[in-house]
Amino acid sequence: MAINKFMILVLFQIIFVSKSVVSTSNFSLAKLNCRDRCGDIPIPYPFGLTENCSLNEYFLVTCNETTHSHRPKAYLMNKSIQISNISLDGQIRVLQYIAHDCYAPNGTSVSENIPWIDLPNHYTINNTANKFTIVGCDTYGYVYGTRGNRNYSTGCTATCNTKDDLLEGSCNGLGCCQTTIPKEITSVKVVSYSFDNYTDVNDFNNCGYAFVVEEGAFSFSPANLTSLRHVKKLPMVVDWGIEKKNCSEAQKHMSSYACKSRNSECFDPSNGSGYRCFCKKGYEGNPYLPHGCQDIDECKDPSLNNCERNCENNEGSYKCSCPKLYHGDGKKDSRGCYPDKSLELKLVAGIALGIIALILAACWAYFELRRRTLIKMKQTFFLQNGCLLLQEKLMKRNRSSLEMVKIFTSSELKKATNNFDENMIIAKGGYGIVYKGVLQNKKIVAIKKSREVDPSQIEQFINELIILMQVRHRNIVCLLGCCLETQVPLLVYEFIGNGTLYENIHNKDKSRFLSWEKRLKIAAETAGVLSYLHSAAPTPIIHRDIKSANILLDALFTAKVSDFGASRLVPMDRAQLSTVVQGTLGYLDPEYMQTSQLTEKSDVYSFGVVLLELLTGRKALSYDKPEEEINLAYFFLYTLRKDRLFEILEENIVCDETREQIMEVSKLAKKCLNVRGDERPTMKEVAMELDTLRLGGRNSWARVEDNQEEIESLFGEGLNSISFSDDCSDGITVQDDSIRSYY
Repeated sequence: MAINKFMILVLFQIIFVSKSVVSTSNFSLAKLNCRDRCGDIPIPYPFGLTENCSLNEYFLVTCNETTHSHRPKAYLMNKSIQISNISLDGQIRVLQYIAHDCYAPNGTSVSENIPWIDLPNHYTINNTANKFTIVGCDTYGYVYGTRGNRNYSTGCTATCNTKDDLLEGSCNGLGCCQTTIPKEITSVKVVSYSFDNYTDVNDFNNCGYAFVVEEGAFSFSPANLTSLRHVKKLPMVVDWGIEKKNCSEAQKHMSSYACKSRNSECFDPSNGSGYRCFCKKGYEGNPYLPHGCQDIDECKDPSLNNCERNCENNEGSYKCSCPKLYHGDGKKDSRGCYPDKSLELKLVAGIALGIIALILAACWAYFELRRRTLIKMKQTFFLQNGCLLLQEKLMKRNRSSLEMVKIFTSSELKKATNNFDENMIIAKGGYGIVYKGVLQNKKIVAIKKSREVDPSQIEQFINELIILMQVRHRNIVCLLGCCLETQVPLLVYEFIGNGTLYENIHNKDKSRFLSWEKRLKIAAETAGVLSYLHSAAPTPIIHRDIKSANILLDALFTAKVSDFGASRLVPMDRAQLSTVVQGTLGYLDPEYMQTSQLTEKSDVYSFGVVLLELLTGRKALSYDKPEEEINLAYFFLYTLRKDRLFEILEENIVCDETREQIMEVSKLAKKCLNVRGDERPTMKEVAMELDTLRLGGRNSWARVEDNQEEIESLFGEGLNSISFSDDCSDGITVQDDSIRSYY
C-alpha cells in the first residue's frame, strides 16, 4: 500500500508538469511535418524526434516504442537519459536511478547500486529545483558533480534508533536528510554508505538510499525505508539553453539565432548555460518557430483583461471601451464607464430623492418607535427595580419618596457621565463599575453601575436600602441618591478625590506623605465605622470585604469606608450566617473560608490585614516575593515569633516617639489575625484600643460613654427624620445598599 501511494505521488508530479506543455498545444509545437510527441510526452521544437526535426544533435530525442510497458519512452539524444517532460521554459525532467546499499542481518553486503548521469552540452542540473536526499537509519551519502574541469561534492547523514523516531513528511535527519547540490553541474554520481552495516536496525531497515530528486516530487514516509527498494527512478530537473552564448552574442549571427518568431524575445537565464527564447507579452506559443508566437485573445477570458464593459482584441494587446451613453476609459482599475449627464441622470436623481424620502420616513418611524420603546423600558425597569415597593415603605413613615431620597433620571446620569464614557471610569470591581460624573449643579459625584440583577432579591434590596438610610457616619461614603429607570439600579455617591488607602500606601510617591499619625488616624476611623456597623447600627451589618482598596481618603486624609456590595445584614437573633464565601484573597478570614460561616469576626480579621499594610507598606499578597513572604499575615506572625518585627516595618514611620505605639498596634493586629474567630477581639474593643493610643493613653471607654448621647441623637429619630441630601460636607452621610447581587 505504501509503495502504491509513493508511486502515485511520483506519477501525479509527472502528469502535472506535462500539462504545462500540453496547455500550449493549441499552437504548433513541432516543426512542419514533424511528430510533436512520443506517446503522451509532447516534444516541442527545438527538440525533435529526428535530426531534421530538431535544432541540432543536442536536442534530438529518441522515442522507444517497443518497451515492455507498451508505453513509448523518450530518451535524450542516443543516451539512456529518460525524459518525462519537456518545457519551453528551459527545463526538462528526466528520470534518474536511485542508489542503494543493502545488507544481510549479519552485516554482509547483499546489494549495491551507484548510479551516475553525464549530461551533454547545453544541459545542467538545476540546483534550486532539486535536492540531494538520503533515506535510512544507519546511512550517510554523497553526491559528486562536475562543472567543466572542477569537481564538487556534498552529502548528509540520516540515522534513527527505532521506527517510532520517524515523522511523516519530515526530512530533518531522522531517517531522512536533504541538502542542496552545487550550481550548474553537468554530471552527477550518488553513493549510499552505512556506518554499521545496519546491524543495529536490521529488523526494520537494512538498506540505505541516495538520489537527486525534484523538490516536491518526494515526500518522506517511514514506509520508504522498505518501499524505495521497489522504486528504480525518480524525476530530476535539468536546465537547457541554446548554444553557449548569451543573447547579445547570439543576435550578432541572425542565421543561427534561435528566436525565430518575430513576436519573441531573448533572455539570459540565471541557471544553466546559453540563452532562451520566450513569447512577448500578449502572445503565446513556441518562440523557436517562425510563426510560433501567436496573439492571445484576452477578450475571451475575463481574467486576462481589465475591461469593465467592452473589450476589443488587438495584435499583442487589447483595448477597453464604453457602450453608448457612457464615457470613460472602460478600465476596472481606472475611471471605468459612467453614464452621460442627460435624461438618465434626471431619472436617477428622481429615484434617489424618492429613496432619500423613504429613508427619512423610515428613520423617523424607527426613532419614534425607539423613543416609545425606551419610555416603556424605563417604566418597566422603574417597576422592576422596586420603585413601588420603595414608595410604599417610605409612605408608611409619613414621608413622600421625593422628600426622602433623590431619584435621578437616567438622562441626568447619562449627561453627567458623557453617556457612561469609558474615560469617566474611576474603578472596576467584581460587583460593578464606578464612573465619575458632574451633575447639572456642577457637583462632582461617583456613580456605581452594578453588573447584573437578581430579580428575586429586589425586595431584599429595597428593605436593606430603607434600613441603610438610617446609617449615618462621618467615615462612610455618602449616598446622594439612586436611579431606577435603568436595567440595573444606579447609585450616586459623594466623590472622594484623594484616592484609596491602597494607592496611598503602595504608591511610593504618595506613601512618604502618609505619616504615622495619619496612619493611626485612618486605622482608628475605619475601626470606628466597623464597630458602629457591628454594634450600633439599627440592624447589624457585616461588611465582608474590608481591604485598603475599599477605604477612600479625602483631602484631609479622613477615612471613608466604601463598597458595601458584599455586605450582609445580620438578624438580631443570629450571630452568624451561612453564605457562599466572598471577599478578597489575602484579606479573607481563614475560618470563614473553611466553614462558610460569616460572623462579625470575619471583618476583624480583614481589618487586621489592613493594619499590617499601614505598619509595613507591604501588600496583602505579594507573589514577587519569596514563598514565606507572599502572604503578609503569615509573614507578620512569623516575624513576631522571631522578634524581627522592626525589620519589616515601613521605614518612614519608625522613630523613638512612635515605637511604643507601633508595638501596641502590632499586638492588636496579632489579636485580630487569630485563626480562631472567637479568640479575636470585637471591632468595638479594637476601636477603643486605637482611640486610646491616639489620645495618648486616655481611657477610650470613657470617651465612648461621653459620645453615647451623640450616637443616640444620630439614630434616635429613625426613618421619619432621615432625608437624602446633596450636601455631605458636614461629614454626616447616608450609606448605600449592600446587596451583593447588585454590586
